[in-house]
Parts: sequence; C-alpha cells; structure tokens
Amino acid sequence: MLEALRAEVLEANLELVRRGLVIYTFGNASGVSREHGLVAIKPSGVPYEKMTPADMVITDLEGNVVEGSLRPSSDLATHVALYRAFTSIGGVVHTHSRHATSWAQARREIPCFGTTHADYFHGAIPVTEPLAPEEIETEYEANTGLAILRCLEGHDPLHHPAILVAGHAPFCWAKSVTDAAHLAVILEEVAVMAWETVTINPAAQPISDALLKKHHFRKHGPGAYYGQAK
Repeated sequence: MLEALRAEVLEANLELVRRGLVIYTFGNASGVSREHGLVAIKPSGVPYEKMTPADMVITDLEGNVVEGSLRPSSDLATHVALYRAFTSIGGVVHTHSRHATSWAQARREIPCFGTTHADYFHGAIPVTEPLAPEEIETEYEANTGLAILRCLEGHDPLHHPAILVAGHAPFCWAKSVTDAAHLAVILEEVAVMAWETVTINPAAQPISDALLKKHHFRKHGPGAYYGQAK
C-alpha cells in the first residue's frame, strides 16, 4: 500500500540524517496521500540506517494504524493534527536540529533579519506558548499540534511553513514531505544565521516589510518569477 509515498517518506527521513539535523533516532518525517486519506510516517525508535520503505507505518488521519507491524512515531498525533487542519500540506518534518531547537528552548521567535530568511518564510519563525501541565499530562502530542494551530491562526501555512514549539523543537511542513525536509534544512541554516547576527549585533533589527515581501513573493505566490517557468 502506498509504495511510492513510503519510499518518499523514507528518503525524507534519511535526508535529515545526511544534513545533520537528527542524531540516533531523533526526529521524524511523514507524508499524506490526500487521495486515500492516509499517512505514511517513520516508525518510533528505529535506527535510520536499518529502515526500509516497508517499515513506514500507514495510518489514517485520526492516527489509527492501517498497515504496518511497527509502532508509528510518537509524534504522530501532532502530524495528523496539522494534516487535518491544513489541507494544502502534504508533508511534515520534525527535528531536534541544534540551532532551531536552541531558539525553541529559549522561547524566542527567529526574527527575519535578512533576505535568505525571507526567501522561504514570510516573517519571523514563531514560537508557541508553553503547554499547560494538564496539556502535557494528557494527549501531549495532540495538544502540541493544537498549540501549533493556535499560534498559526489566520496565517497561510505555505507562507509560514515552520514553527518552534516552546521548550521542544521545530516542525516544518510543505506540499510534499520532500519539500518539508528541504525546509527543515533551510530553517536550521536560518537559525544559525540569526544567532550569529544577534551575537555580532545584539541590537540588530528585522528587515523592512517591503524587502521581506519582495523576496518572499518573488519566489512564492501567483506573481512569482524566481527560477524557470513550469
């Protein structure tokens, strides 16, 4: 079932390893088939070097396992919350990459200090509110998804495709799991550059709204002109 999606999800997970965004069994990636209403996600706690496409677990959009002998990622409930809320996205990636996670632990959004950031994210990378004790104690992963949704209320998820979960780590999403893994790599690079920017100049300010919009929308949206025509 969903062999092509399983293979793409595995490749996205392996890309996180290649790019140094995860170590050991940290992190996870998933993809959704909107046609079938099913999700393929990394199994929980399985070393990346041992995974095969057949190991990807298939679930429905409520998080119920449909196919697979392994337990799905413990973050499954967060992934499916995003898929249910944002029908435009096709892939979700979660890492504990060093610099993006450091911003999440500091509970600070990543300001848009430059055009590299603006090329991919329409403004600061937001950080969620911390979860309340009762949210942590019951349905923690589902409540993490709800915290993300509250933070993104009123925003287009494809223009704001990443978030920092306070005290935890980043999540990214895109039209496909391949693109979501790509964004996770960019997010970590942006997090590094932002940290170095405030180290060099603690008083640094975000770029102007005009420059932000110019760089973001020349790559995204109906008037985009970056790259070659498709």
